[in-house]
Amino acid sequence: MHSRDLAARFEAYSDWRRRLSAGISGLHEWLSQQELTDAHADLRVQHLLERLHQDKLVVAFVAEFSRGKSELINAIFFADFGQRLLPSSAGRTTMCPTELLYDSTRPPSIRLLPIETRARAGTVSEFKNYADEWVTLALDLSSADKMSEALSQAPARNAQVMTPVPVEEARVDIPCWRHAVINFPHPLLQQGLVILDTPGLNAIGTEPELTLNLLPNAHAVLFILAADAGVTKTDIDVWRNHLVGDNPATKEGRLVILNKIDGLWDELRTSAEVESEIAHQVRTSAQLLELPPAQVFPVSAQKALLAKINGDDVLLAKSRLPQLEAALSSELIPAKRHIVGSATQVEIRALAAGMRAILANRIAGIHEQLADLRGLRGKNQDVVEHMMERIQQEKNVFERGMQRYTAVRTVFTQQTAALYECIGLETLRETAADTRKRIEASPFTKGVRSAMNDFFARIYGGLEQSARQTGEIHDMMIAMYVRFAGEHGLEPFTPPPFSMLKYQKEVERLERAYNVHFNTLWNMVSKAKFTLMKRFFETVAIRVKHVYDIANRDLESWLKAVMSPLESQVREHHLQLRRRLDSVKRIHRASDELEERIAELEQAEAGVRAQIDALARELAAIDAIINQPELLPLAANE
Repeated sequence: MHSRDLAARFEAYSDWRRRLSAGISGLHEWLSQQELTDAHADLRVQHLLERLHQDKLVVAFVAEFSRGKSELINAIFFADFGQRLLPSSAGRTTMCPTELLYDSTRPPSIRLLPIETRARAGTVSEFKNYADEWVTLALDLSSADKMSEALSQAPARNAQVMTPVPVEEARVDIPCWRHAVINFPHPLLQQGLVILDTPGLNAIGTEPELTLNLLPNAHAVLFILAADAGVTKTDIDVWRNHLVGDNPATKEGRLVILNKIDGLWDELRTSAEVESEIAHQVRTSAQLLELPPAQVFPVSAQKALLAKINGDDVLLAKSRLPQLEAALSSELIPAKRHIVGSATQVEIRALAAGMRAILANRIAGIHEQLADLRGLRGKNQDVVEHMMERIQQEKNVFERGMQRYTAVRTVFTQQTAALYECIGLETLRETAADTRKRIEASPFTKGVRSAMNDFFARIYGGLEQSARQTGEIHDMMIAMYVRFAGEHGLEPFTPPPFSMLKYQKEVERLERAYNVHFNTLWNMVSKAKFTLMKRFFETVAIRVKHVYDIANRDLESWLKAVMSPLESQVREHHLQLRRRLDSVKRIHRASDELEERIAELEQAEAGVRAQIDALARELAAIDAIINQPELLPLAANE
């Protein structure tokens, strides 16, 4: 039942995301029809829709070797195939990070990145852009047997090589592959689920991208222990160094799975004694990992898979897998929906604030015109001429003020250029290239440490300078808004500040990961450590580039958000002055047009108020989608 609940919740989440995208597209279309949108608004909506379209829910399974990760994945997600889909028999273990996902632009396949690519510069993310670097095996979806056979030949395959030590017949298994991507149209994967099956500690330590990118960005991490072994020192190292670090907040979305509890089932003991032993294991594991016991789930993945295949509800209940599935279903997906919904709501409200400001300016302009024209009722031509002269003077004063606006615009452009110079990709490339050369030229620990420390120091310096630059831009624009509001009666507006904190925090996380792993990397065999150190740096550099990419995109949006309201208000105010002057000129030429023009303006005011009401309805419709209670498909309630 719980597997169906998980699938149903995921289907409901995907449907909610589609409806939310449709609501945002509808709002954008309405804004375009009403001539309320501009290039900045178009860009914000485009980014928002792209994020919703590309939204994924990543669930990572992490453990040391032979803890039952693949079996657990089979039991939770793929039992409907009637057999093991991922290889998990004795002696078979995941030897490289494996992503299970669905990409509609590619045929069902297994893509394998050869282990030899570790000897070359480049991260897995970079290699994903080059199809010729991968070995691709087609997946035959006609039968589960053929799929299982293909999967068993790929990610778990090893190559045996002689060890360098002089021990007769000594051999060691090394993986053939560095990374695997399995693409097939399973219903959950089609709806945006991505499953990450990771190897043990050794592979995590030698593939920096797991530590720096894949695991930190997973929405949920299932850490699997073995009930018969308990929490080992290696388990604690993986947990502390790779999954939670020093930040207690990272424990959210981390579930601990105490697998293989069937090893504790003993017919010579009573059920109560077995339950007591399992409860003791849960408490001990939670204490050692500094977690609430409610985040530790004892299960038997093997018995759960067997029970699902054979339709044995009693054995399934005894395996305790339904409790874990219920936690994933009732906590993970709603939490993801809340995050996406809240972020979308913030974006939409910021967009709506700009639209409301434009409409408010139009209403204010119409009121000014109406006040002028109503004041002309029963007046002679001298009064009309006097009013026309006064409006012309206002227009002249405003146009002189435009010179200050132009000067501010020039300073704004200069400061923007300086800002992008601080956090620009070209600056980052120069910093990375310099660090790379120093690492390659440093055969000793001290030289590598110094190069990496200087790299992070330069990154922090750029972020801090960017923070100062954004502060100066913000203060300048506040002063400009206050001045224009006082001199020309424009709508008061306080531009939002820009914080560099989240980018600094991400770089701090990367630096912590570097400090944690440096000694481990440096103490590896001499021949491998330089290659590994270079690859670790390349991964760090790629992650910092990702931070810079996001920061640049966010800065672009912020700079437009800071300047666009002033540009819009200046443009609207100038337009309204011209309209006021044109109206009075028309009255001056033909006094019988006065009442006709007043009626036109009253009708125009009614039209703008109708736009304001319509905008409120469009926003309320999006809010209703975001806040709507979860609607599960009928099948889930049967």
